[in-house]
Order: sequence, then C-alpha cells, then structure tokens
Amino acid sequence: MTSIMSAASTSPQSTTFPDITIVVVPRERFSYTQPSLESIYQYTTLPFKLVYVDGGSPQPVQSYLNQAAAEKGFNLLRTEHFLAPNQARNLGLSQVTTDYVLFIDNDVHVSHGWLEHLWQCAQETDATVICPLTCIGQPLHQKVHLAGGEARIFTELKGNTTRRRVHEKHYFVNRAVADVQDQLQRRACEFAEFHCMLIKRSIFDQIGTLDEKLLSTREHIDFCLTVTQAGGRIYCEPDSVVTYVPDILYRWSDLAFFMLRWSDEWEVKSLKQFRKKWNLDKDKYFKKRYNRLGHRRHYAFLRPLVRKLTFGQPIPWLEKIFIQLERQLNRLITQRYQRLYGQDAQVQGKPLMSKVLG
Repeated sequence: MTSIMSAASTSPQSTTFPDITIVVVPRERFSYTQPSLESIYQYTTLPFKLVYVDGGSPQPVQSYLNQAAAEKGFNLLRTEHFLAPNQARNLGLSQVTTDYVLFIDNDVHVSHGWLEHLWQCAQETDATVICPLTCIGQPLHQKVHLAGGEARIFTELKGNTTRRRVHEKHYFVNRAVADVQDQLQRRACEFAEFHCMLIKRSIFDQIGTLDEKLLSTREHIDFCLTVTQAGGRIYCEPDSVVTYVPDILYRWSDLAFFMLRWSDEWEVKSLKQFRKKWNLDKDKYFKKRYNRLGHRRHYAFLRPLVRKLTFGQPIPWLEKIFIQLERQLNRLITQRYQRLYGQDAQVQGKPLMSKVLG
C-alpha cells in the first residue's frame, strides 16, 4: 500500500510559488532520516516543494515522518516494503509539476546556501543537471566524495577486435576540502551522483523515467550518459556543499534494507543491465566490480562486528567464515523479497505501483 499525506508546501521562509521540488528517497539506511530532513529546512531559504518517499522505514522513523509532514506540509509517500533507489525516485518524480526536480538521499546533510548556489548555476548556465560538491562522513563538509567527474563510452581497437568500454573518473575523491579549495570551481562535467542532483524536469519528457532495472548500482552513470546523449549538459557547482553520511550499521531495520540494497543479486543484475543497455564488453571495469561483490556489506557492518567480537584484533580466517555465512543470509533476504513482491517488483515501476496501491 502507498499512502500519501498531502500538501503542496514551500519552505517556511517564503510564500512564493516554487520552481523546485525536492524529492527525498531512501539510499541504504533509515537512521539518519531526521538530521537529514531537518538540515534541509534549516539551511534552505529558496522556496521549494518537498516530496518524501518512505520505502518501508521502521515504525519510529515512520512516526517521525508523519509528524514532520503534518508540521511542514510536505507530501509523504510510503510503501510498506523496501524500494530500490530508482523505484523511489520515479515514485517521487510522478508527483513533480515544477520546472526543476532535486533528488537527494535520506542520508545527506546539506549546508547553508546549498540550494541557492545550485539554482544560481542552473540559471546562469542553463544546465540540465547540476550537482554540488558532495563530501563524505563526519565531521561534515570536510572530505570530498565527488566534485563532478567524467563518464563516457569509447571504442577501443586492439588488433582486429573492437571493444566498447566505459570511462569513469571522480574529481578530487577522498581529498580534504581545505587542500583543494583553490581548485574547486564551477565546471562542466560528464557525471554527477544521485546523492544530490538538481535536474530540469523537461529532460524526462525526452528520455523517459529512470531505469528501474538498475537496482543498486551504475544508475547515476546510466542517467548522465542518457542526458548527454539527449543533448543535455551537466555542471558541478562547488559553492553548494552537501555531505553523504554513511555509518557502521547495528540496527536491524538498517541492516535489512542495506543487505537488500547492496545484495549480490541486485548488484549483478544492475551490472548486467548496464552492460546490455550500452553494449559494453566485460572488461576490467566490470570484473573489478564482480570481484568486489558484497564489499559494502562487509565494510559497513560485518568486519566491524567481527573485530568487536575479537577485541579489535583482525583474524582473517574468522572474517572469511563470517563472510560466507553472511552471503547465505544475503541470498535468503533477497529470495524472501522476491517471493513477497515478485520479480516485477524488483525491476518494473508500474507493476510495483499496482501492487502497492492495490
């Protein structure tokens, strides 16, 4: 079932009809919901509408969002089960009527002036997609995760063999903001990430909705390649700063979603869809990602758990045993989701909506 708490709201600072709808979606956990949402209302002075997509959050988070929607007047859309990110984005996008839509994940903390700078860049460049300087971790806004990047398909000729490959590069990744501050400037680039992204809504009239067969990975590259192919332009505006806030996971409500979101099955299906869609060869770009299946889960909760049990001492053989057990559990979680909601629920927006609304 999908429930919608209505209201077309603007930010409390202005009653001017907004040109922007912020769509908040779950990324990989729920426990940062309140700090993230409150940062949006605290640090945004431009008028905006807000649509919040709640994909199966636990009861305390659901209660908080119900209360916040009533107080702030934003649209709250809830499903009683987890959603893949592009499913959630498409669900939110279906409610957007403004000229611009801004997708932001529910574990992102924004800073003062973040939306104003993105809007200014949009007006001055007429860009289709604008991303901020996206930082990562605590303390906030200090380490670069992404400042734009490169993403393109190229053809490589080796002997008589022609290969289609993807090129991807992040700018200033993992650098301290203070160390690269003088190099951070507005620039055209080739890709952004869905942590935070301002988009002309009209581009979806050309390219259609987001690809829901990309369940967990490569969805940002796919979207940006599609925008570029359609003649759109992408910019990074580093005067706008936000931070993606990951964490070690101990809450079961976070773990259950995280394990599905980054499940081996969803990653493999996403990589296969990306390769097929763009007619790419299975080169080292893909082999690296197949070899790293499950690494997000292992670093986010499995390795910290094992080292807590061993009083901080790394014991590789024990970690391998836990990894094998976790992979089995991960398969069970994915299979259970598929039994409950069907194959179509994983990859198709309309069947999912009919199940949810029915």
